[in-house]
Amino acid sequence: MNALNLLLLIPLVGFLICLLAPKENEGLARTLALGASVLALVVGLGMIGLVVAMPTGFHYQSDIVWITTPNIHYHVGVDGFSLWMVLLTALLTPLSILASWKSVKHNANLYYAFILLLEFGVLGVFVSLDLFLYYVFWEISIVPVLFLIGMWGTEKRSAAAVKFFLYTMTGSVLMLSGIIYLYTKTNTFDFTRLAALTQTLPAEARWLMFLAFFFAFAIKTPLFPLHTWLPDTYSAAPTPVTVLLAGVLSKMGTYSLLRFCIGLFPAEAQHAAPWVAALAVTSIIYGALVAIVQPNMKRLVAYSSISHLGFVVLGIFAFNRWGLDGAVYQMVNHGLSTGALFLLVWFLEDRRGSLEIADYGGVARVAPWLSTAFMVVALASIGLPMLGNFVGEFLILQGAAKASFPWAVFASLGVILSAVYMLWMYQRVFFGEIAESVSSYMPDLTLRECVVIGPLIVLLIWFGISTSGMLEPISAANAELLNRIEGPARVAVMK
Repeated sequence: MNALNLLLLIPLVGFLICLLAPKENEGLARTLALGASVLALVVGLGMIGLVVAMPTGFHYQSDIVWITTPNIHYHVGVDGFSLWMVLLTALLTPLSILASWKSVKHNANLYYAFILLLEFGVLGVFVSLDLFLYYVFWEISIVPVLFLIGMWGTEKRSAAAVKFFLYTMTGSVLMLSGIIYLYTKTNTFDFTRLAALTQTLPAEARWLMFLAFFFAFAIKTPLFPLHTWLPDTYSAAPTPVTVLLAGVLSKMGTYSLLRFCIGLFPAEAQHAAPWVAALAVTSIIYGALVAIVQPNMKRLVAYSSISHLGFVVLGIFAFNRWGLDGAVYQMVNHGLSTGALFLLVWFLEDRRGSLEIADYGGVARVAPWLSTAFMVVALASIGLPMLGNFVGEFLILQGAAKASFPWAVFASLGVILSAVYMLWMYQRVFFGEIAESVSSYMPDLTLRECVVIGPLIVLLIWFGISTSGMLEPISAANAELLNRIEGPARVAVMK
């Protein structure tokens, strides 16, 4: 069987098996889910060699007729860009399952089944080359999130789940309208064909299609001012689920901006670049400023995610190699660092029973390894050199400066502000006078927690000091994209 088909099949089968597992046997369900997710990761890792060796074009393709009328195909494939999104998803899923190991006490089989269904949907989004199939996977990814928040979330879970659903479905309707229109004019959903066929459409129609796709993806990212669902959703979701929301679901938006908005409507995207860049810079600064005043660690990390994803959007709409390479590189490293931050916050909450910064103090004295791990991840998040996020942010700012220097200046304020909110939180939680509740019960990292957080820290360090293994295939894929969209339609951006 094609490796990519097997990768999609594993979480789907795991979902069905966990769904049928006995409700009272939580150990069986989580073991089955962990086994399925680890197996999917192994299959994903096996695809690295071919894609890295030939990063341009799509590999492990399957193109099978699904429905004849309309002409819908099961068409999937990976290239030097989407491979890293696939691997990020495949890595964070088993880590989230391990983080949930002792916390899920009721309906464990459903919880782990929905985690695997979420993985299936997200993986499908990253590998779909048929727009209708892409939309199906997009919608599949929404369903488990609603259940995971609604059944296992905090006391405000119902309102957060409804808000998430309304925002996401609004974007989905816009995107579906665009997909249907494209099919009526081209008689195909195939992305590889649409990339050329869309240029034959009237200019007004291309603009409307670009806007429909853009707003759907901007909501998912999310980009200011379409971000208001994110803090409530991230706060209400179980923290291991928040790891997946921040680590991979947000990448569905940024991935799709690059793959479909740029790939299908390059001229419109370039004309829109100045106001999209303005929104991106606003997201960077706004997210950082609001993060500074947050008294809750989880909401602080949530707002920091808005800021960091603003960098990604800025890099995409710089329309040059530096910006695009940095955006993709930052997608991966943001998934690793933000996922690690949410996991470490979860470890603290699991010990103390609180997410409020004021309830902590002096943690470094009683839990040195936990404090060290948090420090490394916090420094990665603010873009310290020799850690992964620095490379992505540096390339993005370089690309933004080449496109329009003022945007790079404004965006750089986000780097300074990120150091303010992250280090200030760290100082209040881990140093100062030891809180009575901390001194009474604050054990250090356990072996299971080391297994969960260790791979993320290792990768953040590795991607900070050795960039060629991941950056070269990303750069080759982006070069192919830029070569394809350059030409008569090429316009100046961000001027």
